[in-house]
Amino acid sequence: MAASPSPAPQAATVCPAVLASIRRRREISGVPRLLIVHHTPSPPTHTLFEAVRAGASDPEVAGVDVVVRPALTCGAVDVLEADGYLLGTPANLGYMSGALKHFFDTTYYPCLDATGGRPYGLWVHGNNDADGAVAAVERIVTGLRWRAAQAPVVVIGPPSAADTEACWELGAATAAGLLLGA
Repeated sequence: MAASPSPAPQAATVCPAVLASIRRRREISGVPRLLIVHHTPSPPTHTLFEAVRAGASDPEVAGVDVVVRPALTCGAVDVLEADGYLLGTPANLGYMSGALKHFFDTTYYPCLDATGGRPYGLWVHGNNDADGAVAAVERIVTGLRWRAAQAPVVVIGPPSAADTEACWELGAATAAGLLLGA
């Protein structure tokens, strides 16, 4: 006897009550939220993360709620509550980290229709090449219809002062863009 075909997988959805609650919070607070999603297991990637967070949290861009989540614990509600995103990853074997890929795998469909047009920034650290990691993230955010707020910051080798400054600027500029509605 032939097995019947499996039903098509259903896209994950977010409960309408959760979406309504998120909309109310955004309307009431009026404060834009910037979500930093990162996987920073090595000292160089952590140094870059700290620079991004410092830029996003700078007092000159006060008025933005900066929320930080490790990629493995960040969920769809975090993404839906945010108005913009900063993404950080090492380049592992020519690709983004498995943790950041897991983040995208678990949030893509629940957030697909609700987050189009939102700004994002990206920083990547590699020991010798980061092109594959950047390309992989860019493919996914293109599918989400997010828009680049800044060019990606790519650091190869130990971070220099210029690299950490570029990450600080990525954080500050993305946060400031949310304040300006850009």
